[in-house]
Amino acid sequence: MTFLLNYYKIIDVFSIGEILLAVFIFIAIHYWRINRNTPMTIWPIMGMLPSLIHNVSNFPDYINSLLQQNGGTIIFEGPWLTKMKIVFTSDSMNVQHITSTKFENYGKGNDFEEIFEVLGDGIFRSDFHIWKYNRTLLHSIFKQENFQVFLQKTIEKKIFSSLLVFLDHACKNGLQVDLQDIFHRLTFDNICSIVLGSDPLCLSIDLPEIECERAFTYADNTFFLRHVKPKFFWKLQKWLQIGDEKKFTENRKIVDQWLYSKIKSKKEMQGEQQFDLVSIILRQSIGDGKNPIDDENKFLRDTSINLLAAGRDTIGSALTWFFWLVATHPIVEAKILEEIKENLPSRKDNWKYLGVEVLNKLTYLHGTICEVLRLYPPLPFEHKSSLKSDVLPSGHKIKSNTKILYSLYSVGRMEKLWGEDCLEFKPERWISKKGGIIQVPSYKFIAFNAGPRTCLGKDISFIEIKMIAASILMNYQIQVVEDHPIIPSISVILHMRHGLKVNVKKRSI
Repeated sequence: MTFLLNYYKIIDVFSIGEILLAVFIFIAIHYWRINRNTPMTIWPIMGMLPSLIHNVSNFPDYINSLLQQNGGTIIFEGPWLTKMKIVFTSDSMNVQHITSTKFENYGKGNDFEEIFEVLGDGIFRSDFHIWKYNRTLLHSIFKQENFQVFLQKTIEKKIFSSLLVFLDHACKNGLQVDLQDIFHRLTFDNICSIVLGSDPLCLSIDLPEIECERAFTYADNTFFLRHVKPKFFWKLQKWLQIGDEKKFTENRKIVDQWLYSKIKSKKEMQGEQQFDLVSIILRQSIGDGKNPIDDENKFLRDTSINLLAAGRDTIGSALTWFFWLVATHPIVEAKILEEIKENLPSRKDNWKYLGVEVLNKLTYLHGTICEVLRLYPPLPFEHKSSLKSDVLPSGHKIKSNTKILYSLYSVGRMEKLWGEDCLEFKPERWISKKGGIIQVPSYKFIAFNAGPRTCLGKDISFIEIKMIAASILMNYQIQVVEDHPIIPSISVILHMRHGLKVNVKKRSI
């Protein structure tokens, strides 16, 4: 009886809420103690998801630190009953195994297809025979001399008619410029002209709001959130049309309507000799009678949206990080300028004639771009899924249908691959003693992926980045605004969260 009286006295003193809080704290401390030596705390019910969400704002660096501390591979386990299990790795032998040695066992997988559904059956989302058809077709077009000449002239024209005009305007008016936004506009105009033969004119002095270009920016954020949210949650949002998923659906409609209208226009112009990618596909698909695609409009839409996303986001990201690093490393900038000076044609307006032949001589510029891509790859993670059970070279056992994310961001920062100075920005690491470019295995320098899925646009990317970088450096000095925060954005693409705010001053070589 005395015991019961004491018990009820305790109940009086402590409310039910306080008792539940004490129990929760006890459980939290208990789980922290048993998990304090593991990569992430495994919470009851929620698994490792709270740790992931807590660090989502600094995701690439957070995963990199975990991989560095745990031998290059960790296994993430999500909430109970969600089947949210992900293997993260930066082990170069694992990367080579997944991308080359056992390539046939690692596809994009169902999760990737659902997250990136908007890409349709394009080259970046497809597997097996559809992927092979896409790759063969695009590879044959990229090799065509007429297409290469058209591509170079398109980029050159845009640089002179829009980029340099805008930067001159910024100089004369003392404007502070968000260089990241400028590069997104520039590269979107370029890739639309190259793929669709149509320039949306995103980059002009008044910086207009172009609806279809902004839609791509929003899609990047949604793709990332679909990776970190439990699948049932974002699918419920999509079904109910609320939150991020509602906005994503609206933006998808904008992009689809715009793309189908451009495809319709290209079909109406058939017969004219044009060298944009869609025009070439239309000529080839109708001319050879071997097109296995049932719905030609959808195929052209899927091909276009894949190339537009890649051509805008990856090149724009690379240029942004390039100019931040070069602007904050004046010795590197001086070496690039000296190399350009030495290779310029001897004519008064020589700065206008940096063609591909001259660009190919700019070894130090090429090495600088490689170094930028090593430290800040536009795609910080690549997504794979196992078809069958396997064992990685690191010894980790992989079940069928396991999601794997290999971190390109971490591979470029591994001391055993790049030495003690791996975190330093050092273009010289790419230059041989004889002055040439050091060739690095693709599973080590992974910015353009590796194995059969190595990026088809690698050479095109280098050409565009060099043309834009050299044109700006020869004509302007870029100064990053003092104390401007440089933080990666929460996105599948490694953008800068706050853009790249700079002041621009005229320069003449």
